[in-house]
Amino acid sequence: MCGIIGIVSTTEVAASLYDGLTVLQHRGQDAAGIATVDGRRIVTQKGNGLVKDVFGEAQMRLLTGRIGIGHCRYPTAGSEGSDEAQPFYVNSPYGIALAHNGNLINTDALRQQVFETDRRNINTESDSEVMLNVFAHELQHQKELTPAAAMEAVRGVNRRCIGGYAVVGVVLGLGLVAFRDPHGIRPLVIGRREAVDGVEYAVASESVALDILGFQRVRDVAPGECVVVTARGDLYAEPCAEPAAHTPCIFEYVYMARPDSMIENISVHKARMRMGVALGEKIKRMRPDHDIDVVIPIPDTSRTSALEMAHVLDVKYREGFIKNRYIGRTFIMPGQGERVKSVRRKLNPIPLEFKDRVVLLVDDSIVRGTTSRQIIQMAREAGARKVYVASAAPPVRHPNIYGIDMPAPDELVAHGRTDEEVQDLLGCDWLIYQDLEDLEEAVAGSKKYVSRFDSSCFSGEYVTRVEPDYFERIRQQRSDDAKSTRRQAS
Repeated sequence: MCGIIGIVSTTEVAASLYDGLTVLQHRGQDAAGIATVDGRRIVTQKGNGLVKDVFGEAQMRLLTGRIGIGHCRYPTAGSEGSDEAQPFYVNSPYGIALAHNGNLINTDALRQQVFETDRRNINTESDSEVMLNVFAHELQHQKELTPAAAMEAVRGVNRRCIGGYAVVGVVLGLGLVAFRDPHGIRPLVIGRREAVDGVEYAVASESVALDILGFQRVRDVAPGECVVVTARGDLYAEPCAEPAAHTPCIFEYVYMARPDSMIENISVHKARMRMGVALGEKIKRMRPDHDIDVVIPIPDTSRTSALEMAHVLDVKYREGFIKNRYIGRTFIMPGQGERVKSVRRKLNPIPLEFKDRVVLLVDDSIVRGTTSRQIIQMAREAGARKVYVASAAPPVRHPNIYGIDMPAPDELVAHGRTDEEVQDLLGCDWLIYQDLEDLEEAVAGSKKYVSRFDSSCFSGEYVTRVEPDYFERIRQQRSDDAKSTRRQAS
């Protein structure tokens, strides 16, 4: 779930890329990078850490040019060293830099093809570098450098790459290239801005990045579509993949995206409101005579749903936890031990809101259960008489393989367990999950801009073909033990 942005401007673009990345920071806190086109060269600055830590005055002075891309990284594939920071660069053909949000599920086969057939070398474990070299190879086979040639190269990428991906790249002598996977799993939005010297374009993972830069949201990049914006500001767009079911990732609306974003013409904020209404109505059906005294959100993502649940249940809504704004998202923390430490550093209860009350804690989702267990215990220590937990999403029972680092199946608290068994493990008095059908209806809304979603982490139904041994391989890559071993070796 990385954040990506690309801009073609009539003025220097580095400061705008920086500002755009800061509002996409929630999508990745591991590393950040910017690449700009300065005449006949591509200038790249990147490193580990938050955007504000990677880019100082010295780095920003080097990033000259009116075309550029940016990336903030959240590791899914590859290791966690600084060599995995994006954008990646190759000098042949022309000079290309590329940044990628998502995950390829046929990386191993592609890596072998790239080396043995395309005669290109991959220096990192990143699937993004593999995709860059696939694109470069396909572009090298075109007779000339034109928007049509770039689109033909993207067709080759879509034929060869399997997974979820949204991509921004710059090509020397051409401009900005952006595209999405054929299913549109990962988000990408186009914006337009009138300038004194012409029209400027931007693409980004979320519309909020366009908003803060003064771009008007035009539309989402369509599934399988390639968008090319030349250095002169001319925009070309064309489908570059065989038609496939449009299935954007539903977890964007549950947790990943900012509430002020629009994805696929759906307001993330309104989707979360509808999630709260649906779950509140489910509670009323199951326990019409419930004894809930107060609804308390686990900040921040669940606030919108929790407020609507309180309205439906006709009980008080209260803020019961104070959040330390200087601690990162615990879902993204690299190891179990670090996540455990971070929860107590991140949240502190207000005893007045818990003492002698039956409390309904609302979370956006429950993945490992690590955070939930600690928060339930904190609520009890603060004096709660009973602690109920509501998840605005269904049980996460399966890995996400399209760009969200949900761990190995045996590290998912709901994998292979009933709701009652999860309730016992978490230590709450009652646990209630959203139904998947209700979640999908809540996100789609009445206008039904999207009729199907990638809900694979809940249903186990994957929208692309998956090799039989893939899940064992990602278990070996994504488990906390595997990541700890890689960190110690680096």
